Amino acid sequence: MLIDENEKISVWLVGNTGLRSPSRIQEGLRIFAQSPFVGNLHGKAQEIGFMNLLNEKGIIQNAAGKDASGSHARKWRLMFAKNGFIYPQIKVIGNLKQEDLGRLDDLTPFGRIFLQADTFPAVQECYLRAMSVEQYEVQTCEGYFSPLRWILAIMLELEKRTGSSELQRIEFALWGHTTNPTYDVNEVVDKILDLRKRREKSNAKKAFDRREIAERAKHYDKMASNFLDYSDMNMRYLRITGVLQRKGRGLVIVSSKHVLAEQLAKYTVSDVSLADELKKLCEGAPLPTDNEDIAREILDDLQRQMKARHLTFDISDLPLTTAAEINIARQRLEDILAKTDEINYAVEQKDKWKEISDYMTLLIKGGGKIEYDEDNIIEVPKDETPAYLEWTLWRAVLAIDHLVNKPYEIRGFRLDSDFMPVSAAGGGKGDLYCEFSDCVILTEVTMSTSSRQEAMEGEPVRRHVSDAVLRYDKPVYGMFIAVRLDTNTAETFRHGVWYSKGDEQQRLNIVPFTLEQFQRYFEYMFEHDNATPDKLVELIDYCIKKRDMLEAPEWKEYIDLSVRKRVELYVNAFSGVRESTPLYMTSNAEMKFPYGLYFGTKVRNTENGKIGCIVGIRDDYVLVAFEEKVEPWICAVGSEMFEAGYYKIA
Repeated sequence: MLIDENEKISVWLVGNTGLRSPSRIQEGLRIFAQSPFVGNLHGKAQEIGFMNLLNEKGIIQNAAGKDASGSHARKWRLMFAKNGFIYPQIKVIGNLKQEDLGRLDDLTPFGRIFLQADTFPAVQECYLRAMSVEQYEVQTCEGYFSPLRWILAIMLELEKRTGSSELQRIEFALWGHTTNPTYDVNEVVDKILDLRKRREKSNAKKAFDRREIAERAKHYDKMASNFLDYSDMNMRYLRITGVLQRKGRGLVIVSSKHVLAEQLAKYTVSDVSLADELKKLCEGAPLPTDNEDIAREILDDLQRQMKARHLTFDISDLPLTTAAEINIARQRLEDILAKTDEINYAVEQKDKWKEISDYMTLLIKGGGKIEYDEDNIIEVPKDETPAYLEWTLWRAVLAIDHLVNKPYEIRGFRLDSDFMPVSAAGGGKGDLYCEFSDCVILTEVTMSTSSRQEAMEGEPVRRHVSDAVLRYDKPVYGMFIAVRLDTNTAETFRHGVWYSKGDEQQRLNIVPFTLEQFQRYFEYMFEHDNATPDKLVELIDYCIKKRDMLEAPEWKEYIDLSVRKRVELYVNAFSGVRESTPLYMTSNAEMKFPYGLYFGTKVRNTENGKIGCIVGIRDDYVLVAFEEKVEPWICAVGSEMFEAGYYKIA
């Protein structure tokens, strides 16, 4: 196609604006595969039923009455079908009928393979197979193409001319997803490089981008905002193939996948029938790595790259006689490479603490974005906050550093090749296991804010900390971090009691923080160059100190006070100001004895186990009545008795 005044632009979509993150598709497909909607997902009743099921399972957040049409289900169905996980609805294509392809909405053989993919590289390979299929129609002629193959062709041509395959966001928006193999790739790259050159000279890049979008939109019959909106979504889907990764807000070819990218790139429209392409899609499309010679070439290239980086590896124990065996060896090397890159990423986090804190701010708000400049933005999608919360706290721990275990041993969630979160950690283990030389801190996080917070988190958090206590021969602490903390959750962790096997009672040290409290402490540690695990343990110990003297509401207030007190100590230490005394819980109330004790509070004598009741409160002691045979025995208990552990709240 010529790029002239007669050009008619159409923007291709590899994803769906209603399902912007492809990493969520697998969990949705798992729900579908176990539902009565397999082979039965068309029709309003079925669509509404599946939408409600996704909402019930927490896959989507459909506020009551927001969508009563089942449109969520249609978007998920479209993505299942477009990637070959279920059989799509087709009209007769040549001699191919629906029954020849497969039962409408039924799981395909490839869909079952996708469900079995239990590592992120395996998931990426499934998407790579799906997106390599040339199933997208070209409007100006008869034929089909693969957007992934076309974008790779553009990026390889860019690399040939500039030395880098980088494709910037505005370049993708205007000349990536608006073109296809009917265009001359050289002319497209000419336009990209001209745009890049003019943009580099501009002092007002936002205004420049708006003008360029308006000019390109003259050839487009839909909203001009689609150029950027669809580009973010399309790039996210293209990246999940594992062949592309982020570069700023744009794309670049993954160096270890360069040979594969060369094999996949295609500059022309396919002459294969759509019927054959759909069959290939549903069975599982072949990749260049399925060919023994190409698989060996890719393995050899990867070994050269690792040697150039001085990385040690050994595949001498593996047979290399078939494509499958060669690919197993390649995957071993890719795993070494990914772990090495993650270690390097971890080292960088101490210099990224301000960005990490900004992510906390977005999470506290429930999602959103912060734009530092035209080419640098951070974002937390509102429907991915649980995964981003775990990821942000993981980065915070990496920034504090001094870890004994590796960054990939700490987390239970998946990362993509850009070290961005793919999904939250699965059940059965803690979120973040942070081992230091002198202690272990197990961090659990939740976006839950309702009264169900305690029901969902109380048992598993205590169980995970208990398991860690038995596993490690050093002190174990638990940090529970939530955007908002329910008082019932605080009460569960205040007691901190858990019975391990053999009915052995454990008293667990778990402190619940709000994310805002943790953020405040995190920022001050870095602002005053004092970010160490010792400072974190110091805060936890300080918060635990009076848990036996306080009821849950007062303990929550005391924790907030403790955070502010430690922060104030940092500020005063570095400014030369003496510590202010007293530090107030509120504007009028000091955090001093009798803390949150009130008339009727039950108190336990830890020496004899008897439980009494507070019947009087004075400035420096409380009166506790214990039941006796004749009449109650009343004793005065001061703060020193609580702090020494002789008495605590029952």
